Amino acid sequence: MNPFSSSTRLRDMIRSIRACKTAAEERGVIRKECADIRASINENDPHDRHRNLAKLMFIHMLGYPTHFGQMECLKLISSPGFPEKRIGYLGLMLLLDERQEVLMLVTNSLKQDLNHTNQYVVGLALCALGNICSAEMARDLAPEVERLFQFRDPNIRKKAALCSTRIVRKVPDLAENFVNAAASLLKEKHHGVLITGVQLCYELCTINDEALEFFRKKCTEGLIKTLRDITNSTYQPEYDVAGITDPFLHIRLLKLLRVLGHGDADASDLMTDILAQVATKTESNKNAGNAVLYECVETIMAIEDTNSLRVLAINILGRFLSNRDNNIRYVALNMLMKAIAFDDQAVQRHRVTILECVKDPDASIRKRALELVSLLVNENNVKQLTKELIDYLEISDEDFKEDLSAKICSIVEKFSPEKIWYIDQMLKVLSEAGKFVKDDVWHALIVVISNASELHGYTVRALYKAVLTYSEQETLVRVAIWCIGEYGDLLVNNMGMLSIEDPITATESDTVDVIENAITRHNLDMTTKAMALVALLKLSSRFPSISERIKEIIVKQKGNLLLEMQQRAIEFNSIVDRHKNIRSSLVERMPVLDEAAFNVRRAGSLPASVSTMAKPSVSIPNGVTAAPLVDLLDLGSEDILAAPSPSGADFLQDLLGVDLGSSPASGATPAPKAGTDLLLDILSIGTPSSAQNSTSSIDLLSTADTNNNPSTALDTLSSPTPPHIATTVSAGGMFDLLDGLSPSPSKEATSGPTYPPIVAYESSSLKIEFSFSKQSGNPQTTNVQATFINLSPNTFTDFIFQAAVPKFLQLHLDPASSNTLPVSGNITQNLRVTNSQHRKKSLVMRMRIGYKVNGKDVLEEGQINNFPRGL
Repeated sequence: MNPFSSSTRLRDMIRSIRACKTAAEERGVIRKECADIRASINENDPHDRHRNLAKLMFIHMLGYPTHFGQMECLKLISSPGFPEKRIGYLGLMLLLDERQEVLMLVTNSLKQDLNHTNQYVVGLALCALGNICSAEMARDLAPEVERLFQFRDPNIRKKAALCSTRIVRKVPDLAENFVNAAASLLKEKHHGVLITGVQLCYELCTINDEALEFFRKKCTEGLIKTLRDITNSTYQPEYDVAGITDPFLHIRLLKLLRVLGHGDADASDLMTDILAQVATKTESNKNAGNAVLYECVETIMAIEDTNSLRVLAINILGRFLSNRDNNIRYVALNMLMKAIAFDDQAVQRHRVTILECVKDPDASIRKRALELVSLLVNENNVKQLTKELIDYLEISDEDFKEDLSAKICSIVEKFSPEKIWYIDQMLKVLSEAGKFVKDDVWHALIVVISNASELHGYTVRALYKAVLTYSEQETLVRVAIWCIGEYGDLLVNNMGMLSIEDPITATESDTVDVIENAITRHNLDMTTKAMALVALLKLSSRFPSISERIKEIIVKQKGNLLLEMQQRAIEFNSIVDRHKNIRSSLVERMPVLDEAAFNVRRAGSLPASVSTMAKPSVSIPNGVTAAPLVDLLDLGSEDILAAPSPSGADFLQDLLGVDLGSSPASGATPAPKAGTDLLLDILSIGTPSSAQNSTSSIDLLSTADTNNNPSTALDTLSSPTPPHIATTVSAGGMFDLLDGLSPSPSKEATSGPTYPPIVAYESSSLKIEFSFSKQSGNPQTTNVQATFINLSPNTFTDFIFQAAVPKFLQLHLDPASSNTLPVSGNITQNLRVTNSQHRKKSLVMRMRIGYKVNGKDVLEEGQINNFPRGL
C-alpha cells in the first residue's frame, strides 16, 4: 500500500511527518499528502471526507496552507450524522475565520443545527458560532441563540450565553434583545451557567447604557448575595483553587459590581460591606487569592466609596509590593498610580517600599516605580526623595541612568524650593549622568544661572570643581565652559562668596587649562570644542595678563581638520590681534534671559522649522525624511507653493544693537546680515556661509551634534527654502529661548458672504474640516480655518500640515494652535488663499500631514477638490 494514499490514517501521516529528519523532507511528505487529499476531494468520495479534513487540520497546525479544504468543512457540516458534523465544525473553527467569504454559506446549516432535536448537535453549532461569528451571521442567528436560553440542558444554556457575548460584541445594537435573558441566568444554580451569565451581563453593561441601568436596579442585590455566599461558603473541592473557593466566579462578580457601582452612590453603598469582607477574608499567600484581592481593589477604586475602604485597598497594594512575585509588584505599582488621585496620603505611607522598587533588578518594575515616585513628590518631600534618587543614580545601571536622570531633572525643575538647591541638584545629576541629560535640560539650567546674579560666583566655582573630577561628562563640561567664559573673573577672584562655601584657589592659568583640556580631548564633540573657543575669546578680555597664551591656543586650531574650527580660530585670532578696541564690548556678559517666558516657550514649543537642503528634499520635524515636496504633491515646476510667514526680529535688534534685516516679502529670504554673524560667533553655534540664506534666528543655546560637525546646527538657519512651500514652522530658533517674542498673527476682522464648512479630508484616524470667511472689499482672498480632529485612540505628536496650490493661487499658512493632537481632541490652523482667477477657476489644494503615533512616523496625503463655489 502506498503510505501516502488517501486512505492513509491520520496517525500514520503524523508518524511519517515526525520521522522526517529535515525540513525539506517534511515539506515533501506534506506536499504528497496534500496532493492525495486534493485528488480525493475531486473524486467527491464521502467516505474519506472526514479523514481528509482531520489531516488538513493537522497540516494547518504545522503552518502549511489548507485553503483548498474549506468547502469540505461545509459538506461535513451539512451531513446528517453527528461524527461528520463534529469534525466539520472543528475544521470550520480551525481553518476559517470571520473574514472568509465562504463563511456566509454556512449560515443556513447553522440555523438548522441550532434548531436540531439532538442537544449535542446544538452544542456544536453554538461552539462554532461563538468562535467565528461575523456581524452578518450575528444578525441572522441572534433570535435562535436567544431562544436557547430556555433550553432544558444547562450546558446548552451556558454555550448560548457565551455565544451571545460574541454576538453583542459584534453587533452592539442587539444588546437590548438579551437583557432579560441574561438577567434570568444570574439566578441559576448551575455553576457554568451562572459564570457565563455574569460575563454576558458585564458585556451588556459596558456596551449599552440602558442595560446598565436595568442591571443596576434589578440585579445588584442578587449579585451581592451571590458573592457573599461564595465568600462565606465552606470548602468545595470541585471549585477550589489553592484554598480559595471559586476564584474565577469571584473575579467575574467583582468586575460586574465594579461596572454597576461606578458613578452610582446607591449601588456603591450596597456593596461596601461585601467588598470589605472580601478584602479582609481572602488569603494573600496564594496566587489565586492575590488575583481576587487585586480585582477587589480595582472595584473599590472604581465605585463611589468612602475613604476608609480605599485606605484598606491601598494597604493591600502595599502588601503586594513586598511580594516576591514580579508580576504582583508590577500590577500593584500600576494600581497605586491610579490610587494617588483618590488618596495621596495613604499612598505616601508606602513611600519607602516604593523607593525600594526603584532599585529592583527587574527593569519594568524600576521604570514603573520611578513614575510612581515622581507622582508622590510634593513641596514637603522633594528634598528627601531627590536625595534618595540621586544616591541611587551613582550606582544604577547604565541602561537605567537615562530614565532616572530625566525623571530627577523633571522633579527638581518642578518642585525646586530655591535656586541654589536647584543648581546643586542639577550639578549632581550632570556629574553622575551628564551624557544622558537632554539638551533642553542644560539649556534651562543656563537660563536659571543667568537669572541668579547673586549665585554666579558660587555656581562657577562649583562647576569648576565638578569638571576637574568628572571631565568625561560632556554636558557638565559644556555648562562649565559656558559659565567659566561668562564668569571666569568671579572664579579667579573668589567674588560672590556664600557663607556655606569655602574659598578655592584657581588662577587664571588654571581656568584656561580647563578650557584647553576641553578643546584637546578627542572624545568631546565639535559643539563642545566650539563653545570652548568662544569661552577663550571671552577670557582673553577678562584675563589680559594671559591673553598671549589664549591666543596661542586659538592659533593652534587654525590647522584643525574641520573647517568650522579653522574659521572660528581665524576670526577669533583677528579679534584678539587687530580689534582690541571693540573686544571688551563684543564679549561682554550675556544679557539676562527671561526665565518665565522661556519656560512657557519650552512647555509649548512648536516643531523645529522645516528646511530644505541643496537637494530639493523636505525634512519634516517629526523625523520623516520625505521625497521632494513638489514630486510628492504631483506638482509641476510652474506650480506655486506658499511660503511660511516670517518672524519679526525687533527684539534681537534691541538686544544686540545690530541690524538683522527686514522681514522677507513674497517668500524670498534675504542674505544674513553682519549682526547675524556676530550673534552666531558670540553664541558659539556656527558661522553661516556668505552664499547661504537664513530663514530663522538660531536658538540661543542650541547646539549641533550631527556627524560631529557643529555647522549642521545652522541647517534651519542657512539652508535655502524653495519659494512657495507652505509649512507650519516654529517662530524661529532664537525666539524659542528668548521667550517666544515672535509677533502673534494679527486677527483680521472678516465680513462678507458666508460659505458652508466642508470635510476636506477624512481617514480612519484623522478628520480635517475647513470653514471659510471673506474679507470685506477683497473677494479674491479667502480666510480658511482648518480644524484637525483625532479619530484614533492614540495621541498624535509632532503634528505638521503642509499644502500646495496651483500657480494661479497664493497660499499663506499661520502656525497651528499646537503640535500635539490629543485623543478625541482637535487643533486649528489658519490659512489665507488668494485666487487671481476669482470666479473663473475654483480652489484646489493638495496636502500632506505628518505626525508620530507611539514614536512611529506617519504620513497622510490627499487632494481637496470640494471647495464651495465662489471662492
